[in-house]
Amino acid sequence: MCTGRIDLEFILRAFSNGSDGVFIGGCHLGECNYVTAGNYAALSMVLLCRKLLEHIGVNPERLRLEWCSSGEGIRFAHFMNDFSKKVKELGPLGQGELIDENKLRSKLEEVTKLVPYIKIVKRDKLEKRLENAEEYNDYFTSEEIEELFREVISYYIDPEKCQACMICARRCPVEAIISAKNQIHVIDQEKCIKCGTCFEACPPKFSAVTKISGEPVPPPIPEEERTIVKNSKEK
Repeated sequence: MCTGRIDLEFILRAFSNGSDGVFIGGCHLGECNYVTAGNYAALSMVLLCRKLLEHIGVNPERLRLEWCSSGEGIRFAHFMNDFSKKVKELGPLGQGELIDENKLRSKLEEVTKLVPYIKIVKRDKLEKRLENAEEYNDYFTSEEIEELFREVISYYIDPEKCQACMICARRCPVEAIISAKNQIHVIDQEKCIKCGTCFEACPPKFSAVTKISGEPVPPPIPEEERTIVKNSKEK
């Protein structure tokens, strides 16, 4: 019911499913029906998403956001007719950009996986209210987006330091850490949302979780080699 519910992942999923265009309509700024200013949040999210689409080669004009109240039927019809015309001009998704369908889907999936990380890194900026339309174009610059992808942070558990204490596994909000008693923990990179919770939770005396930026994550230690053999104390 509120544009504030629009998540970046929803938009990317629509394009991944083959939508040629995505239109979002909401209450006028300053006139939120639920007094939550959700439309400001939607505005920031859409501005970011348009830059992300542009980064992977998708025409950002395929995503449109307009303000329209329930009593402005003529205005709404104008927006929809104009947007439909624009999408037809752009052609089917991918074809208009001269991008192979499978390659485009792969790019969209990669961006979607990074959504939690992007929302963490850009949280302060996404929470900012944009009152002036002149700020829109420069809100997220191309250079900023390129840097975001270039410096994506990943986390890795050093098998030489892990003590199988299971603290990081219990703290992980998405259960991305494969763990068991007396077994070296491993981060499932496909599930990891790069929130850094494991990095913060790992006891300093172990410092087993490392932060990796701009480099590939080392392959996980084979399952048959994960058992930790602890020496018993001599009496």
